[in-house]
Amino acid sequence: MGVATSMVTVLISAAILMPPPSGTATAQASFMPNAVTNLVRPLVDQAKRVGKMASAVGSPERSESDHVEALSYDLNAVIKGEREVPRITLASVPADLDQVRETDERKALFFKTVLPLVLQVNEQIALDRERLWELNAKKKAGARIEAVDRLWLAVMAERYQTARGDVPALLRLHDVVPPSLALAQAATESAWGTSRFVKEGNAIFGQWTFVDEHDGIVPSNRADGKTHRIRAFNTLYDSVFSYVTNLNRHRAYREFRAARAEMRANGQPLDGLQLASTLHRYSERGTAYVDELRTLISTNDLTDLDGARLSRTGTFEPLI
Repeated sequence: MGVATSMVTVLISAAILMPPPSGTATAQASFMPNAVTNLVRPLVDQAKRVGKMASAVGSPERSESDHVEALSYDLNAVIKGEREVPRITLASVPADLDQVRETDERKALFFKTVLPLVLQVNEQIALDRERLWELNAKKKAGARIEAVDRLWLAVMAERYQTARGDVPALLRLHDVVPPSLALAQAATESAWGTSRFVKEGNAIFGQWTFVDEHDGIVPSNRADGKTHRIRAFNTLYDSVFSYVTNLNRHRAYREFRAARAEMRANGQPLDGLQLASTLHRYSERGTAYVDELRTLISTNDLTDLDGARLSRTGTFEPLI
């Protein structure tokens, strides 16, 4: 009975964490600690008006001051390793982000919205990779693999279209995306969180879809004969998760995965600036798109955020 229950749990978790495959897509930030403090209270007031104030899982509803503190975390302190990133999950980008006149403030608020989501997706993948390494060691040692683990491996193999039991293949595919790269792509694909696709469908990475079952938004400038839509999501987290999954298994990004695997094999940290050079197929703009990503990473010092760590406490449900 215990094993059966575990199997059910794994299948349910897989259904939650593995959405259908998606299609492919087409100034310097200031990290001043108080840059967006004046923006936080209106966001909290907005959340209260629509009845979506977040509460800690299993805990009483958090106070307004708790949310102000969560939204006002200091990116400079994060970069220096003095502060962890709070587990705050905004359901959508602030609707009035495009009304923030100061460019530095708008950029800082955007990064502080997206960074926790990227880290949370990467955290789950990191936990999966630990499990894969442990199971790979067991297989090499000839040890018995529990039924629940065999089922999990089968689900992962189906997800990535690998041979069952090929753990090394899963380790090459199921891996994280450096925050520097994810933040740069989010910025350019969403016009810093102000695009129509973000506002209407939380489409922060501009992923294309040709699947009727997906919610999507038809681009206003879509050429005659084209059928793609921009995939829409219920939350920003869903968009980030789909983006990482897309890079991890779509055939267009084999070069990205090969470069990442080579960095792993050489014991190097994942380099978002270098990996950006492999994403010329992400956009119809090709090399011009790659150049923009690299410029965004460099001029905004995004590589400094690759070492950001999530807080171990304070899980939040969607705030806005």
